Amino acid sequence: MRYRSRSRPWPWVTMLLALAACSSGDPLDPGGAQGIDGLVLLGPQCPVQSLEDPCPDLPYEASIAVRTAGGEFVTRIRSGEDGRFRVGLIPGRYVLDPEEGDPFPIASEQEVAVGDGAYTEVIVNFDTGIR
Repeated sequence: MRYRSRSRPWPWVTMLLALAACSSGDPLDPGGAQGIDGLVLLGPQCPVQSLEDPCPDLPYEASIAVRTAGGEFVTRIRSGEDGRFRVGLIPGRYVLDPEEGDPFPIASEQEVAVGDGAYTEVIVNFDTGIR
């Protein structure tokens, strides 16, 4: 009679799960050297603009969801009164998904590439609907 050794898969499964947990790190990198440095603007502010009265877009406080390029939620950020926000992220591709009003202001999703060792500058434009 021949003896067959049957290995149990559990040690291998446990090891693979541990490796997967280590390699799928959190994309947030609050103290990191890279991420997104953004400005949120709201405009137009006037129905008619001219050289004498340019009526520039204004900074806007907004809530923006940050997702990976694959759609996984990373975090939600809020711009300040000055319209600025900053979020540290590991290098990769992300999508900024601004929270819109009902019906205005509106803003489009924006794809952003974060490189190693630098903050990517982004402007998020909200449309007031004024025409």
